Amino acid sequence: MPENKYSILLPTYNEKDNLPIIIWLIVKYMQESKIDYEVIVIDDGSPDGTLEVAKQLQKIYGEDRILLRPRASKLGLGTAYIHGIEHASGNYIIIMDADLSHHPKFIPQFIDLQKSNNLDVVSGTRYSGAGGVYGWDFKRKLISRGANFLSQLLLRPNASDLTGSFRLYKKEVLKELISRCKSKGYVFQMEMIVRARQLGYTVGEVPISFVDRVYGQSKLGGSEIVQFAKNLLILFATT
Repeated sequence: MPENKYSILLPTYNEKDNLPIIIWLIVKYMQESKIDYEVIVIDDGSPDGTLEVAKQLQKIYGEDRILLRPRASKLGLGTAYIHGIEHASGNYIIIMDADLSHHPKFIPQFIDLQKSNNLDVVSGTRYSGAGGVYGWDFKRKLISRGANFLSQLLLRPNASDLTGSFRLYKKEVLKELISRCKSKGYVFQMEMIVRARQLGYTVGEVPISFVDRVYGQSKLGGSEIVQFAKNLLILFATT
């Protein structure tokens, strides 16, 4: 195995418009920084043709850079990561959203911080330093801030952004954390950081700009918010 190779996991569901742009940006910034990488696209049976678009991108950039590991149906983020790790040849894993809310320009900063401090986890934060959120209406910002505030109050994780999903992990650390996590949905990301602190793993943060999706529909609805609150209380009771 190469000493430092980065496997970027991209879970997708109905992202045919965003996928070409996010892949192009990843390739651009990884090549500019001379970083060894692969992108693993984990499509959960998107009906909009996301997988067909991914196949075209694989022809453009090469099968050594773009790996397609689709699944038959929508099975959730946690299992998507497990599925991706099984096929990852890198010793570091980067997880990010495919909807352009996470800009690949921050990846070299994640890697630099990890290297300089030998960190187990590096997490992007919207709520510290130069970090911020762009394109959300007041209601969406309020929900996100409120969720983060409640999480900080109940869990005291010593991290400024618990609900974000743009992170870099040492592969073995990510495997260990996933094996211990019980949450599903949006609380899953939060539990990962809480468990990391409990197990004594080192966690660093890089301020990021989070931009709301340009194409497609947000997957956050009323039922997700109710589920989040319920799972947060369960996490509080069990950690």
